[in-house]
Amino acid sequence: MPDIHPTAVIDPGASLAAGVKVGPYAVIGEDVVIGEGTSIGAHAHVEFTHMGKENRLLPGCFVGGPPQDLKYAGERTRLVMGERNTVRECVTLNRGTNASGETRIGSNCLFMAYSHVAHDCRIGDGVIVVNSVGIAGHVEIGDYTVVGGIVGVHQFVRIGKYCMVGGGSMVGKDLPSFCVCQGDRATLRGLNMVGMRRAGLSRDAQTAVKAAYKAIFLSGTPLEAALAELKAAGPTAEVFEMIEFIERSQRGTLRPATGALAEEEVTL
Repeated sequence: MPDIHPTAVIDPGASLAAGVKVGPYAVIGEDVVIGEGTSIGAHAHVEFTHMGKENRLLPGCFVGGPPQDLKYAGERTRLVMGERNTVRECVTLNRGTNASGETRIGSNCLFMAYSHVAHDCRIGDGVIVVNSVGIAGHVEIGDYTVVGGIVGVHQFVRIGKYCMVGGGSMVGKDLPSFCVCQGDRATLRGLNMVGMRRAGLSRDAQTAVKAAYKAIFLSGTPLEAALAELKAAGPTAEVFEMIEFIERSQRGTLRPATGALAEEEVTL
């Protein structure tokens, strides 16, 4: 049976699995499914959300709230969350709009205090979103990416896997997998070598990604030609991930700062 504080307010249609704990004055609203072992802190508010097991929602967070989109007219949408996520104080995670019907968050993510994820976003597994980050609508963030503090991410931007977004950045274009960006407006600052090592990528895989980064961004070769040359050479899985990500970009990808040197740009 769930452990519900007597001051909590639970919608009759909400589904709470065994071992769920709900703290004082928390509100569990309409269309909510909460997996076993999840804890909901005091004054937290959850609605229109389906989440898996062992999530941890700390006091004062708002999960599944309505989109901050003037086109939203009250249609029934939801937020879908995986397992073992941590949502810290005053975080806001909004549900979707008619555009896709849902906001989707993976598993093992950490949303630090005062961060915001807007409607229709897609957040992968193992993502860390640091304090006071603002992620606008329709943004996609790949697995095991870290978004530093006070970052702003523009609508429809895509951020790849194993990326690092430096604190204070304003991200207006797509950031390819394995890369680092920083600045206002953000520019590429090299490769996330620490992230690749932590992910267990082999030395050969890291070397291939370095070579691809130089060919794409630092060689002076036009982008389409550089991508075509890499594809013709039979890229590794990691390099193919970068190529495919760039080819699918609608907003364009971030580029290195003017005058960046190859030696500076691949050693982070």
